[in-house]
This record gives sequence, C-alpha cells and structure tokens, in this order.
Amino acid sequence: MSGGAGGIGAAIADRFRAAGHQVHTADIAASTTPLSHQLDISDESAVRDLVRSLGAIDILVNAAGIHGGTNPSWEVEAGHFERILAVNLMGPYYLTRAVLPGMIEQGWGRIVNISSTSARDGVAGSAAYAASKAGLLGLTRSMAKEVATTGVLINTVAPGSIDTPMMAGSGNRDIGIARTPMQRLGRPDEVAALVAWLCSDECSFSTGAAFDISGGRASL
Repeated sequence: MSGGAGGIGAAIADRFRAAGHQVHTADIAASTTPLSHQLDISDESAVRDLVRSLGAIDILVNAAGIHGGTNPSWEVEAGHFERILAVNLMGPYYLTRAVLPGMIEQGWGRIVNISSTSARDGVAGSAAYAASKAGLLGLTRSMAKEVATTGVLINTVAPGSIDTPMMAGSGNRDIGIARTPMQRLGRPDEVAALVAWLCSDECSFSTGAAFDISGGRASL
C-alpha cells in the first residue's frame, strides 16, 4: 500500500498486519516499520521497479496523498497543481497499472483508492486537491469496469474530516467538525475498518463504487 507512514495509511497498514497480512508500505517519507519502502509514487519507473521486486500482490490500497494548503487557485505557485495531481492521481494510476496484470492472472485482487468528500463538494482554496480526488473517482469507476469479470474489484473510499496530521496541518480542523453532522472528526481506524471489508472475500459484488465515511456529510 502507498502512504503507510502516517495518518489513514498507517491505520490501514496496522489493521492488515493485525489480521495476519504481510504488508508492504511505500511512502516518500522514511519509515522504520517492517517492509517499508521509500518511494515517490509519481515516478512511474520507480513504481514499476518496486512492484516487480515484490512479486505477487493480492491487495493494493492507494492511500498516499498531499493537500497543498489553502490558497486561491490563481495565486498558487507554478507547478503546484501539477505536483498535487502527480501524487494524488497519477501515483495511484501508476501503482494500479503495475499490479493489475498479476491480479488478473491469479483471478483475484482488491484495490481501494482513498479519495475524499472534497471530490464531490469542492473546497475553496484547495482546487488542486479536490480536482485530484475527483479524478481518482473517475479512474476507479473506469478501471473497475475494465476488469469487472476478472475477479479484481476496484473501489473508492471517500473520507470526510478525519483526525490526521494532514487535517491538523490544513488549519481546517474546527471547520471540519462544524460541517460534520456527527459533530466530531472521524478516526483513522474507522476508515481502516471499511477498507479492510472492501479488501475481503465478504466484498464480492461491489466494484467501481465510492463508499462514504464522513459522519453524515454526504446526506447534506
């Protein structure tokens, strides 16, 4: 999985380890956790080399992502939009592209992309982030249809405001609580529980779907 060094990604990795899975994590940040790999997922060649070195992969969770702060879209520095898209959209595409042939060959696979309610709602000052997460929804739905008869399921999880370092760094913690009908932030382990089900045999007839985990924001 990508993005296992912290936040939602770390919670997902811990959940899978506790269930007895061998979990490889790939993150641009260095990590001392077992089977961790330092990787810039926007580098397709590096992604391809890592996947090739790992052998058969049953489950891929694309959890790596960057926010980029909150500034009007016309005021961000040159290259800002491109970098957000490279990590949040192209990275998951590169990883999915690399693992799919093996999953198709073995007749089973689970891929979960971590999107955001920002993909649906839009967020002033975070146009690049919202656009990248919306693109991830389209990517998921399209690729899921391409492999729907192969035993490989591809779904998306769209968290709302989750209590992570990214949320703290965005400066939107209080706003996130105020916008959530349950009047609290979600926990990373709650997201991990949903991802774990999507990656299990119990999930057998859902693909190309977006699963909301937002404390009720989707009902607004």
